[in-house]
Amino acid sequence: MRGIRLGAQRGPTPGGAETVQTVESVGAEAVQTVESVGAWSSDTYAEALHTGRGPLFLRRPDGWLLPLEVERWCAEADAADLEVLRRCEGAVLDVGCGPGRLLTALAAQGRRALGIDVSEAAVARAVRRGGQALHRSVFDPLPGTGRWGTALLLDGNIGIGGDPSALLARLARLLAPGGLLLAETAPLPDADERVTVQVTGARGTPGSPFPWARLGTAALLRYAGEAGWRTEADWTSGGRSFVALRTGPATSRR
Repeated sequence: MRGIRLGAQRGPTPGGAETVQTVESVGAEAVQTVESVGAWSSDTYAEALHTGRGPLFLRRPDGWLLPLEVERWCAEADAADLEVLRRCEGAVLDVGCGPGRLLTALAAQGRRALGIDVSEAAVARAVRRGGQALHRSVFDPLPGTGRWGTALLLDGNIGIGGDPSALLARLARLLAPGGLLLAETAPLPDADERVTVQVTGARGTPGSPFPWARLGTAALLRYAGEAGWRTEADWTSGGRSFVALRTGPATSRR
């Protein structure tokens, strides 16, 4: 899960958190998505990205903590990352690009890639590292809609918005027909959790609460199948789990 992602109006809510709200049509239904971004604009998260070190966590209301791997996000792409990137096709959209390690690796490979993230600090760091990145949510208007060859959802970003079905529907609209989604899943295959979380460090007040989801491979494949995605592969590498999904009719590979 990297920090999440220019376009829609942002402003303070009565509770002090910032939100992005969009309504998009999915089939015959209208899906309303509200993505909280205030937490990812917090000083705690920005400081962790600046130093390249944690500790940083997602905290559930019951006190359970999910460690966020800030050190890995701020390092170079590792072997597991590079295995994912080798599968990329065409132009790549890195959803929740964080500090840009995947963008840097894609640029080194000569690939066209764009990162999006709702954290200004993350986007600034990604650009300093030589990546192309925009300060936007995945639910904002984005360049290249319907033409991206590959979308990346690594580091827990399948959890963006707390609604996997809405996120998968949005990605299907961003990708070209037959486009590829490469997603990282939770290490527990059957994990299927929708929760409210806060970004927190070892000390200080937790950030604004926002919706998040955790999906294992089995759960993601179930949601994807219901939404009409085709499963291409699932694998593990470096203790991490990944899935390759394809949307729309089969087309020639890019």
